[in-house]
Amino acid sequence: MDWLEALILGIVQGLTEFLPVSSSGHLTILSHLFGLSGETNLTMIVALHVATVLSTLVILWKEVVWIFKDLFTKQSWKSYEGLNEGTRYAINILISMIPVGIVGLFFKDKVEEIFGSGLLIVGIMLLVTALLLAFSYFAKPRQRERISGWHAFIIGIGQAVAVLPGLSRSGTTIATGLLLGNKKESLAQFSFLMVIPPVLGEALLDVMDICQQGFGAAMNGISSGALIVGFVSAFVTGCLACKWMINIVKKGKLIWFAIYCAIVGILAICFGLC
Repeated sequence: MDWLEALILGIVQGLTEFLPVSSSGHLTILSHLFGLSGETNLTMIVALHVATVLSTLVILWKEVVWIFKDLFTKQSWKSYEGLNEGTRYAINILISMIPVGIVGLFFKDKVEEIFGSGLLIVGIMLLVTALLLAFSYFAKPRQRERISGWHAFIIGIGQAVAVLPGLSRSGTTIATGLLLGNKKESLAQFSFLMVIPPVLGEALLDVMDICQQGFGAAMNGISSGALIVGFVSAFVTGCLACKWMINIVKKGKLIWFAIYCAIVGILAICFGLC
């Protein structure tokens, strides 16, 4: 992998991690076009995911500080309603992690098999993403002031299902939240914050795999310069996309992403069948 391929992968990861168009699907398509193997990709993908997590922390640092500040503020732990807003928010994030944690523990090998199944599954899942975004755009449920623990769990199920390549994580979680009747102003922020613990946990497991096979073997086909270029490009574009996506969700302009996913999905299916 040269620095130009790393630059393109970083830009695409940074943009598509937050835009509801599936970063995994786009990385799979690009890897297919570049002829990159899973072994060559692993180290780079870990670096790209960590970069986008850092971009989330940079853009939403005030919200992260607010959550931790409230966690360590004196409060009543006797009931959920007796907790302050930041603590309830943190609990909702933990609740949302339960489904994806179950998938990671018991179905990790199955998911990895699906990731190696080619462009056909990516195309189909992109079409599913398009349908979800379109449905959430036209549906007009009553908007709730804040996300409940039960809704956080359902949104977490959406995140767990979105481990499939081509099914957008942000698109699925935001669309699920909208269909449940949650305010769009708070959904993008919750969607981006809820992914931080699972992504960091998955990255830690991948780093352990890399350490087991040896750093030299893990870097096979990737120069340190290419790794740095990919990381920096993913971080910079991730910062821009995170901020942009929050504004897009507030304005409710998800239908254009539905059209885009439908077009890319159809093309991926055509290439997958060829």
